[in-house]
Amino acid sequence: MLNVRPQDVINRPASEPIDVEQAEAALVEHYPRLVRLAYLVLPPHLGRNRRVLTAHALAQRSLPRRRTTGSAAVPPPRRREGGPVDPGYAYLRGQVLRQALEAGLPLRRRAWPKRSQLPPLLPQVWGLRLFPRSGGADELALDQRLSALSGPGRAAYVLRGLERLPDPEVTRTLTAAGVADPGAALAEADGVDASDAAGAESAAALLKSPEFDPCSLQARPTDLMRRRQHAKATLAATAAVVVCGALLGLPGEGWGPDGAAAPAYARNPAVEQALDPAKTVRVAPAVWKQSSRSDFSVWPTRGNRADDRALLRRALAVWARPGPSVQASATPGTPVGPPMGAPQLLFAGDVDKLRVVLLYDGLRIVRYAEPRESTTGAALDFARVDSADAAAANALVVGRTDDNVRYLTAPWVRKASVRDLLVPAGNPVALARTPDGVTDPVLSPAQARDCRSWDALELRDDVGARLMTDLGELTPARLTSGPPSAPRDVSGPVERARWARTACLLPTVRSHGVRSVNSWAFAEQTLPEGNGRANWLCTRAETWRGPGSRVLAQFQAPSAKPEVPGAVAARAEHSPACGQRDPRVLAGVLWKSRGGNWYVLAAGSKQFASITTSGGVEGTGRGNLLAVRAKAGAQAELDGRLADGTRVGALR
Repeated sequence: MLNVRPQDVINRPASEPIDVEQAEAALVEHYPRLVRLAYLVLPPHLGRNRRVLTAHALAQRSLPRRRTTGSAAVPPPRRREGGPVDPGYAYLRGQVLRQALEAGLPLRRRAWPKRSQLPPLLPQVWGLRLFPRSGGADELALDQRLSALSGPGRAAYVLRGLERLPDPEVTRTLTAAGVADPGAALAEADGVDASDAAGAESAAALLKSPEFDPCSLQARPTDLMRRRQHAKATLAATAAVVVCGALLGLPGEGWGPDGAAAPAYARNPAVEQALDPAKTVRVAPAVWKQSSRSDFSVWPTRGNRADDRALLRRALAVWARPGPSVQASATPGTPVGPPMGAPQLLFAGDVDKLRVVLLYDGLRIVRYAEPRESTTGAALDFARVDSADAAAANALVVGRTDDNVRYLTAPWVRKASVRDLLVPAGNPVALARTPDGVTDPVLSPAQARDCRSWDALELRDDVGARLMTDLGELTPARLTSGPPSAPRDVSGPVERARWARTACLLPTVRSHGVRSVNSWAFAEQTLPEGNGRANWLCTRAETWRGPGSRVLAQFQAPSAKPEVPGAVAARAEHSPACGQRDPRVLAGVLWKSRGGNWYVLAAGSKQFASITTSGGVEGTGRGNLLAVRAKAGAQAELDGRLADGTRVGALR
């Protein structure tokens, strides 16, 4: 009988394709032989444990990724006479041999290491050392002789003894695996054979012994004491990396030339371009005269530091990345992120003891302020100003010191003055301005502890005079009078008299992002027992963001002092009452006449046809007014009906 092995080869055309499934079948069938081949060729200095794992890794990585063709130098397996040819094994053997030889090459500094030269990712064994079973003296002697050979010499010896290939086939196989001098490799193998008295058959038997079988293994633990030390060192190093990473991510002072800005932990090209001082939008002084718009977008660039690039850079950097030392504030509903594009420069100059920069990005006004002596202690304020018109864009707060405030007025403002709201018959006092439009200091009512005066800013342009007041924000609030459907600027003695008794109620809407405050006299009532006539007012504060409005219903009884505040009959938040969406209001008070009698007084806007009180006091009044006799401390519920029969409750 003819003994045929799949390793025996004949010359066949080398272009026969190698299918992945065919190679996989050959790998499964001949896996132990391929792993043994790799183990014997790998350099002995790797150690038995790593040689075992690397041999398995090389055999497992020898599969082709897709259908391929055999190399011309690697002959396909010899077939049994009349039997099928298995080209898959020859392909896998060549791949394993090539990788095993590459693993023995020395690493070079300038050359990128090959995958075979690195420890295998898979398979991996943790906490154990694996090695083949020990053989006898002959196996040990052969292992020592093989370790003295080069990689190609070991490969030639293994191909001869384990694969039983003749020298011509060994030469072709080594050439395909990348060996430069196969003849020298065969000569090295001859030296081992010459020293082996048992001959080739004995060498083949030794190569098949358990000493060189990486699939039949023994397991022992690794160095336990060293492993503990390595584990502790790894934990300490990991903790150090985490702490250092956290510290590097924290913002701090003094990082770069950006003043009080936090470190630039994120780089975005669009944001970086927006923060370039050279790209800030600058409007010429006369643009507002030809523009169809009258808002902040046509304000000219002003200030004695408009060309101070270092100051602008710090302002833009702090806007994008305010550090922990920056005192930042924002009106409710105002986003505080960096600009989406290059902002418009409104003002950059010295104001009192500060360097101030005012910027506008179409949605917000941003005020940056720093001391003249240093960049520490910077302040950053945000205010929402979208949909501003000429009246709302009349002025901005440019500086605050002690109890005073300075304004930067719009270019269309011709005259600025100060009017005390608590003195309705008084005349306004002219307010001086610099050529850049910065006013002299004005006493800020927003900072006052009592309400002995209320200085409002009166600005006059081609349309008329408008009253603006400081409520602790960047934008002063506009004061108006009249019904919600048509509010108008405060003018005339009657409206000023009503505002004189309303001004001291303004602190209740301070710092809420207020855009305008309208005070509407919705009813006038003759008081019982000849006590004169009283006014009912609804004061509504509108915000820049839309929601968040505040509504106060006032009862202003006759008073000898025009500055005495009205009594707050009701208040509400987030209510549409007294606004354009719901121009109605109903409120009531418990009032004591000069004769000592108590009454429940109520009034509604003109839409009410009747008002009813129930609970502690019963009564009904026709029309939009009600006066019912009551007792001290009485509590009552108000209910009104409109002309169409709809029931509407009191403001609350």
